[in-house]
Amino acid sequence: MALRTVDQYLAALRDGREVYFRGQRVDDVTQHPVLRVGALHCAVDYRLAEDPEHRDLFTYELPDGQRASRYFKVPTSPQDLVDRNQLIETGTRVSQGVVPLVKEIGTDALFALLIVSREMDRQLGTGYHQRVQQYLDRARREDLALAVAQTDVKGDRSKRPSQQNPDFYVRIVDRNKDGIVIRGAKAHTTNTPFVDEIIVLPTRAMGPDDGDFAVACAVPANAQGLRMIVSPFSPDRESRFHYPVSSRHRLTDTLTIFDNVFVPWERVFLAGEAAFAGAVANTFVEYHRFTAVSYKPPLLDLLIGAAALIADYNGVLNVSHIREKLTRLIIYTESIRAMSRAAAMDPEYTDDGIAVPRTIVTNMCKYYFATQYHQMISLVQDIAGGLLVTGPSEEDLGHPVLGQDIKAYLGGREGVTAEARLKVFNLIRDLTASDFGGYNEVLQIHAEGSIEAQKITIWREYDLQRVVELARQAVETRRP
Repeated sequence: MALRTVDQYLAALRDGREVYFRGQRVDDVTQHPVLRVGALHCAVDYRLAEDPEHRDLFTYELPDGQRASRYFKVPTSPQDLVDRNQLIETGTRVSQGVVPLVKEIGTDALFALLIVSREMDRQLGTGYHQRVQQYLDRARREDLALAVAQTDVKGDRSKRPSQQNPDFYVRIVDRNKDGIVIRGAKAHTTNTPFVDEIIVLPTRAMGPDDGDFAVACAVPANAQGLRMIVSPFSPDRESRFHYPVSSRHRLTDTLTIFDNVFVPWERVFLAGEAAFAGAVANTFVEYHRFTAVSYKPPLLDLLIGAAALIADYNGVLNVSHIREKLTRLIIYTESIRAMSRAAAMDPEYTDDGIAVPRTIVTNMCKYYFATQYHQMISLVQDIAGGLLVTGPSEEDLGHPVLGQDIKAYLGGREGVTAEARLKVFNLIRDLTASDFGGYNEVLQIHAEGSIEAQKITIWREYDLQRVVELARQAVETRRP
């Protein structure tokens, strides 16, 4: 089996995993009144692989003639990265601007582990690379959904893992001939209730005394001792009138607890090699930031479309300052899209021929997106107007008397009904002025690494000496 159906994917989530939402144990995430929305959202990666319209993009042929999810294809060329960019953008567009993120992030991690494990084997004589390759082959063959648990809770951020309460970082607490035992917690791990496996990665570079914290491994979602505490920002929203996007599509984040979880050696990819913890963390992040800049444009497209639609309904689409704001939104969105494609088309290569999106371009793209997002949201809200947050409810619209008042007073330009206007207001509010919109605003700053992390990477990657030399040559007094 190289591809699973949606039903097979959802059935696999009913495995006794330990998930908690608002203090209550969730027996079945696919049937829970709130979490089921997240499960159905994540299923889009499986649905599109079955869809004849998207099959060629979302799958590829293996040497044995079977088709597998394209997410598992290790990139070795610019075209592979362009295809991955399109794959992620398409899945996000179909999901109304919300990335599925149950194959994207996991394969980001596996590609990074492939690269770093090869180098570990070369330098240290370990056997990690074969383990990673075997695990990737299994994930591809079984069409697994994967989450990544990377961000430790950290505690005192001025101290290294070994200098403070050891439970603030996931660590190895026991080793034996069969495997390791890990303990600790990872914060804001996305969609963990809806995956088959969780890939644990280090969150930072480690020092010589931090060996127990240098751990990478794969853990089944129903492993004994693994608990997921779901963030309450997964609200119970059934009204598509009020919440046209978040009633159907949402990400779900957990505080993921590893309470003495046993991991067999074949699932362990880093176990104490502290010098390589930073390489694993950084290589994963570079793939994952490429994923990030690939899934941003569909949300921005939706914002532009909603802003233009409400401007049209309000009769002001051709007013100069409205067109100016929409133009700024277009420039922003298409710049993000262009830079993400540029990172794919001019990759860097490992010695083994694995293609890595151009690091400096990926980070420039993510930095530009994150630093400008809130300003772009303000443009959309400015175009829309105050009814984003003061408009009447669906129940008011359905009332025999109040509904007539609303229809009489809240229509737009000729031919535009009050209900049509309210639906667009609600779309913009859902995306920008609800708790879902607030979640997105925080996500755009902190997901895939902070703004400062991108600045550090850009500084590190840029060849400053090259331009210093140009300047030095320019001020030389010698005649040509």
